[in-house]
Amino acid sequence: MKFSEEHDDKQFVITGYDDQSIHINNKHFHQGFILTVDHFKPNWTPRIYANLEVSHLDAIFTLKPELILLGTGKKQVFPPKEIYLSLIHSKIGFEVMNTQAACRTFNILTADNRNVAAALFFE
Repeated sequence: MKFSEEHDDKQFVITGYDDQSIHINNKHFHQGFILTVDHFKPNWTPRIYANLEVSHLDAIFTLKPELILLGTGKKQVFPPKEIYLSLIHSKIGFEVMNTQAACRTFNILTADNRNVAAALFFE
């Protein structure tokens, strides 16, 4: 899906996505990353959702979002107990969904000026 909304080049927005990539400000990315409206971390380890560990969440927590969107790939896959508990203990709201739903939700919430961080994966 491709979005055609205008955006400020100083901000990050999801301009499209398909099964192999997500387009951030019209540039294509093929590995997991962290995104907020004013922060983009394309080289985030882990590269795939199956490798996500509790220690990786610190990169998201330091951004101090009010909500974390966890896009788990083509299917919604709930995280292991340790990650789930870490998200709960952070006292930051979070949603786990497939990546395409997370892309749509990110754009809707940021358009409403919500402080959202998305951790998006392809598998």
